[in-house]
Amino acid sequence: MWLIFGGIAIIATFINLYLYTKGKNYHLAMAIGLSFTALTLVASYSMVSDWVNAEDWSALLDVVPTMSRAFWILTVISLLLNITPTFLELKNKKQIN
Repeated sequence: MWLIFGGIAIIATFINLYLYTKGKNYHLAMAIGLSFTALTLVASYSMVSDWVNAEDWSALLDVVPTMSRAFWILTVISLLLNITPTFLELKNKKQIN
């Protein structure tokens, strides 16, 4: 499930950036991108919880260290890409005034 949520988050982030470059309202796409980023993290945490309950230690030892690092990096990238249009809009407003 986390893979589906992650894919939707990536698509929504690119739609967010595309809408901003076209001068259209990008806020809904930004909210969707950030929401699906959060859902991705919760779904992956749920998967890890299932592994703990099943006492699947080999899966935990093999996957969790890499997943943890990847999710940190991808979450930071997602946050930065999704809020970039807001910061650019604020910067442009300051230059106009």
